[in-house]
Amino acid sequence: MLEILTALRMDPHNFTKMYKLFFLECQIFFCKLKNIFVGLFDTVFHYQFALLTTTSFLDSQLLLLLSSILKSLAIIVPLLIAVAYTTLLERKLMGGIQRRTGPVVVGAYGLLQPLADGLKLFLKETIIPSNANALIFLASPTVAFILSLITWCVIPFSKSAAYVDINVGVVYLLAVSSLGVYGIIMAGWSSNSKYAFLGALRSAAQLISYEISIGVVILTVLACVGSLNLTDIVLSQNYIWFVFPLFPSFIMFMVSGLAETNRAPFDLPEAEAELVSGYNVEYSAMTFALFFLGEYAHMALMGSITSIFFLGGWLPPINIWIFNLIPGFIWMGIKVTAILFFFVWTRAAFPRYRYDQLMRIGWKVFLPISLGWFLFVVGLIVAFQENLPSII
Repeated sequence: MLEILTALRMDPHNFTKMYKLFFLECQIFFCKLKNIFVGLFDTVFHYQFALLTTTSFLDSQLLLLLSSILKSLAIIVPLLIAVAYTTLLERKLMGGIQRRTGPVVVGAYGLLQPLADGLKLFLKETIIPSNANALIFLASPTVAFILSLITWCVIPFSKSAAYVDINVGVVYLLAVSSLGVYGIIMAGWSSNSKYAFLGALRSAAQLISYEISIGVVILTVLACVGSLNLTDIVLSQNYIWFVFPLFPSFIMFMVSGLAETNRAPFDLPEAEAELVSGYNVEYSAMTFALFFLGEYAHMALMGSITSIFFLGGWLPPINIWIFNLIPGFIWMGIKVTAILFFFVWTRAAFPRYRYDQLMRIGWKVFLPISLGWFLFVVGLIVAFQENLPSII
């Protein structure tokens, strides 16, 4: 900044030099800021303990355990905070769409409302139905919540920031996400309630139906990348995001994501007009809160997966220096927030589908279209690979 003032004092009309110096100072400032953020992030995810080679075996194991705990907390704590304030974002957005104010009482602009809701659920009494299977009844929300958390182990937040970077990350995602139906089935069966059991059956049929379409869409992306590693999928979009050449797959994946997370207009397992509250009708207090947190964590997970497969993950929209100054995990957060906004908007804008319409879309519309599009994309890839040597 001193150079800018000196240039203006010597020649007040030298705006060109002032302009260049100003942008140079801004570039240096943002580079320093980026290095601070990236340094903090890498410290959490890639801190190498130098004492491992000089300390005893017991001390080294304790240090490795401490490193794993820190990395777990670096994922879980921001995720839980984001989930809590996603509920506030949803209520605010739906209030604006429906010409209401939304939460405004607890804290400034209602910012403390998620904390008040969590405290209220924590202080309430957990009621177990008299004829319910108590062990399975209490275990099912825990299973649903844990499964929604452990899926985040393979999600890369930037090029060097993932809890584990495995070569079969896509297979891990599909395997763990398909287990989520067990928590819902356990809750519906153990509650000894017709409403809860019907909601659980609906959820199982819905998840299985739309997981097939999601799997075929993911196969289309994998055919273009040639790798099951999530980091490789993001890096392959360095020049163009897959949302542009694979736009039909993107639309089917977004709509199937709504059904996979039991969100409106596909929230048939929780249809209050038919099933009171669905599979969680008998739950209260913290057991209900665990289902609630698991659902919103699954929403954020679907947003992250959509960002990785179609929106370039942590990559900026344009590869220019001013965008590259922003850390990758911030770009990832912006894209996930935009997808969550889409989820909330669809809930406020569209009415709930009938159950037969939901099944028809999954089996008679998305499944044949996704299979046809997959064969078309693979055919294009094979055709270009065969013709490439002759073109060269």
